[in-house]
Amino acid sequence: MRLLARMSFRVDRTDMHSPSVAIVGSESLLGKDVRELIQERGLDVRVQLIGADEEETGKIIEEGDEAVVITPLDKTNLASADVVLLTGSAASSRRAWELTGAGGVPVVDATRALDDLPSARIRAPYAERGVVEGGGSPLIVAHPAAVALAMFFGQLEKFGVRRSLVEIFEPASERGQGGIDELHQQTVRLFSFQSLPKEIFDAQLAFALLARFGVESPHSLELMETAVERHLASLLAGRASHTPMPSLRLVQAPVFHGYSISAWVELEAEAAEEAVVGALAADRIDIRATAEDAPTNVGAAGADGIIVGNVRRDRNIRRAFWFWIVTDNLRMSAGNAVELVKQLCAV
Repeated sequence: MRLLARMSFRVDRTDMHSPSVAIVGSESLLGKDVRELIQERGLDVRVQLIGADEEETGKIIEEGDEAVVITPLDKTNLASADVVLLTGSAASSRRAWELTGAGGVPVVDATRALDDLPSARIRAPYAERGVVEGGGSPLIVAHPAAVALAMFFGQLEKFGVRRSLVEIFEPASERGQGGIDELHQQTVRLFSFQSLPKEIFDAQLAFALLARFGVESPHSLELMETAVERHLASLLAGRASHTPMPSLRLVQAPVFHGYSISAWVELEAEAAEEAVVGALAADRIDIRATAEDAPTNVGAAGADGIIVGNVRRDRNIRRAFWFWIVTDNLRMSAGNAVELVKQLCAV
């Protein structure tokens, strides 16, 4: 299981001229990553922590050498924010959107709960060009797997992509703390021959790969797969890319954290393996040489971007290659969210 590093995080209350950022759901897995990145990147912002759920409200947490109180999710606490960043539950994200007057203040949604709004805009600074503008529309942080693929395909554009096939292995942490807890409990109970909790997946995930969840699961792999495709299409279109959409499948893996992606890509013409690997090198893309161990989702924990390795030419189609891609799903979402906040606050 991925361990979140404990970081010192000081909310500067002295400089009232700094932009104010309200983080809704700051105690979630994603919220903790966002707080860490704001500290690491030294953003000159005032941060207000807002609870996504009732039990969080009034909670006092120690951050560095000071105590910070998590305030309630209400109109008063959101009114003073220059940017509202959503990192909690889907319900809290929709409630926050309503309380802001549906766009009265720039809203960055890292939960993707507002994805179905007609005015929503899919954004991912790691995979696109240009600066965002706030106002009126929620900015949806693109699905981390879609961002990873957009970054990857963006580097192969120079060769021309004829067709591609992608299989994405999703971690339990995409279902939040509940998904992690259920996988953990299933694993422990299997060894003691006890009944398994199935509130999240409605199926045995421990030691198994799932092509779909059980019929009583509140979540759907098929809907998530569609969201990944839609977000990837949006990001590629935003780059004016001529890369065709890949055939894509999403599989639930029995891992706690981090995406693993197997990609088969056929280029327009045969290219040297060294040239293809060299073209992948870019900001936030770590390339593992053939002599190195293949990247893993565990090794990607905390990495800012994607890691690509185990690049192999297809033995039957000379102009095609296999790629193995891994990324930290929470850090990918948090990193893009913080970049959006940085652009909106001009800090």
